[in-house]
Amino acid sequence: MSKPDEDDDCYTSIEDVDFFSEIHGRTFNIQNPTYLLPSDNDEIKRYTLFHRLIKFVLNGRIYTGPFKETLQFGMYRKVLDIGTGNGEWAIELADELLYVYVTGVDTAPIQYRFEIWDANVANMPYKDAYFDVIHARAIHTGIHNYPAFLSEIARMIRPGGLVLLIEPGMTQYAQDKPESEFTSATGPVGWFKLWETYRYCLSSAGIDPSIPEHLHCLLEATNQFEDIEYSEITIPIGFYPQNRRSLTIGELQWMAYDLLLPALRPMFLNCGLNKSRTDELIKNATVDLYHGNTIFELSSRLYIVNAKRKNI
Repeated sequence: MSKPDEDDDCYTSIEDVDFFSEIHGRTFNIQNPTYLLPSDNDEIKRYTLFHRLIKFVLNGRIYTGPFKETLQFGMYRKVLDIGTGNGEWAIELADELLYVYVTGVDTAPIQYRFEIWDANVANMPYKDAYFDVIHARAIHTGIHNYPAFLSEIARMIRPGGLVLLIEPGMTQYAQDKPESEFTSATGPVGWFKLWETYRYCLSSAGIDPSIPEHLHCLLEATNQFEDIEYSEITIPIGFYPQNRRSLTIGELQWMAYDLLLPALRPMFLNCGLNKSRTDELIKNATVDLYHGNTIFELSSRLYIVNAKRKNI
C-alpha cells in the first residue's frame, strides 16, 4: 500500500520486471538472492499454517507486548510489516484496528496492495521515526546482515514505538533435548541430519542460522531499544500432545514441516549436494517426521521479542 502522505512520484512501475524464475521445479523470487526458499503456492500454504500456529501460540492474537497501547494515541497510526508475504498478518491487523494504516513490504508482488522493497537494502525508503510499530516474522533466513537490519528498523520507528520480531529456531529437539545431546547414531538421525544440512547451506550463503536464539541480545546491542521482552516457546511437532491446544499447534507445525522438506531440495542442490544425497536426506527426514515424531516427540522452538524504541 502506498504511503498516504507522500508523493507517488517516488514509485517506479513494476511492468516488465521479472520477479520469479523456475529453479529445480520450484518458483523462486529472484529479486532477493539471499532468500533460498521458493515463493510459490506451496510456500504460501506453509506460511498460512505458520500464521495459524502463531495465533494459537498467542491465544488468538497476532501480536504481543504493549501493541495496542503503542497505537492508542493519535488519530492516525502507522504500522510496517516487513516480509509480508501474502499479507495475512497485515490484512488481519488492518481489519481489526481500523484507525491503523498498515504498510506491507516484500520483494515480490504477491499482493497488489503492498509495496516492493528488499529488506537487505541499506536504507528503506521511509522517513526517520515514520512508523509507530514495525513487525517482522520468519524472515531471518533472507537477511544477510541482521544487526544492520535492526539498525534500519530503529531508524524508522518513532521514539516510544514498538518493534515485534518472531522467528522460528533452527535447532531441533527430541524428547525435549537439543540435537547436540544426541550421538550420531541415536535419536531421529534423519531429521537432525536434514536440519544440520539446512543450517550449513544458510551459513554457506552468509546467513547466520543462530539469529532467532539471539534476537534479544541483538536488540540490546543496537543501544536503541528498551523494555525488551523475550519469550522462548516450545512448539511440538506432530500428534503426541495430550493437551488440546498443544495438539493443534503440533498438527500445524507438522503440516508446515511436511511442506518445508521438499522446499529445501533446490537449496541443497544449489549448495553443492548431488541429487542422490539430497533425495536421501529428504527421504530419511520424512520417515522421522511421519513415523518417528510420536516415538521421539519432536519439537522446535519459537522466539518472540518485542521492545520499545528509546527516547533519544
